[in-house]
Amino acid sequence: MAKKKVPLRVPVTKGLKDIYAMDMHLPYQAACEGRFSVGAFGRLAVALCVVRSALAQKNTQIPNAIETLDAAIITLTTVRRRGDLTDVWEINEEERPSVLDGINVAEECIGVLDVALLAQTAATLSDKIG
Repeated sequence: MAKKKVPLRVPVTKGLKDIYAMDMHLPYQAACEGRFSVGAFGRLAVALCVVRSALAQKNTQIPNAIETLDAAIITLTTVRRRGDLTDVWEINEEERPSVLDGINVAEECIGVLDVALLAQTAATLSDKIG
């Protein structure tokens, strides 16, 4: 009888957490300083979407995590629409708390995920928008 293969779960390392943190915090900081660009926006949006989607796939039970990330993503959708129309990429003062809450929740939650799930989620999302 063949053994059932259990998928290897490689926890997210500090280095990967740091990469995600930089992809979220640096664009956010740039937005607050008036140096936001479409590229920075993309890095921030992708990082939040990947973490949110991976949490949903894992059926995580972290209270309000997905709702908080959804609120941040909705805010970023508004920013994108405005940026597409005006070519001005900024997060307004009143939009910042929602986005910062999403960044903080993503950082908190990334430790419950694993490397393979994040990579698979990123690839799937890339295929959908690419």
